[in-house]
Amino acid sequence: MKLDATDHRILAALRREGRITKLKLAEKVHLSPAACWERLRRLETSGIIKGYTAIIDLGAGEPRTTVMVEISLKSHQQADFRRFEEAVAREPAIVACDATGGGIDYILRVTVPDIDSYQRLIDRLLEQQLGIGRYFSYVVTKSVPLGKSGE
Repeated sequence: MKLDATDHRILAALRREGRITKLKLAEKVHLSPAACWERLRRLETSGIIKGYTAIIDLGAGEPRTTVMVEISLKSHQQADFRRFEEAVAREPAIVACDATGGGIDYILRVTVPDIDSYQRLIDRLLEQQLGIGRYFSYVVTKSVPLGKSGE
């Protein structure tokens, strides 16, 4: 599906304000409510808009540490990937896991109370014999908000 400038304005407005009413969205993108609603349905039906979600700030209630982790597996058989993915899916502290191409196999986003909790998680993964060859940890010092600038 080819997107035009109006579609991009709709998507940008939804990224900034996911709970915007359809009427307000139409006003923001300079369309009639009916035309805006039709475009919105088309974006949803085509799969460009996959769903709507809440952005949760776990740090608002208590201190949290986020660590990005690069993982390389020792072996690259389908069973190795499946075993690793099933194990990380069971860990609630792992809030995102992306398989990548290139020099590393996965990038994990881990949210824990502190670094000690993170190290216990890594130790637990290593003890499970998941075939982790090496891992690199990057502590997130600040999250940069995106999509807040002009339309």
